[in-house]
Amino acid sequence: MESKFHFIFEDLLVYQKAMQFGELINIQAKSFPKEERYELTSQFKRASDSIALNIAEGSGGTDKQFYNYLGNAWHSAHECVSCSSKAYLRNYISEETNELNRQVLSEITKMISSLRSIIGKRINS
Repeated sequence: MESKFHFIFEDLLVYQKAMQFGELINIQAKSFPKEERYELTSQFKRASDSIALNIAEGSGGTDKQFYNYLGNAWHSAHECVSCSSKAYLRNYISEETNELNRQVLSEITKMISSLRSIIGKRINS
């Protein structure tokens, strides 16, 4: 997304991946049954969006605040693993789609953990 106004957190690869993942889930969720609209569909979309939202929100604070927000993003990513598994078990997504979701989430959680480690070292020094 091009804009003449730029925010530093937008340079973070983990933020970019999280944004892409949220859009991927938004597309997948469109095929979920109507009866899931306010249940799994909503939960999955909110959790996937929460990853990027927490990264963005936390980046504007202190290192300790950012560290905590990254923890929230990490927890949201793990929630997405469970949502994807539920969607697969209920035959809303294919095994391949579930594996793709899990692969992306694995990458995102590793990136979040690495960033938290770096920030944690700064906090403790």
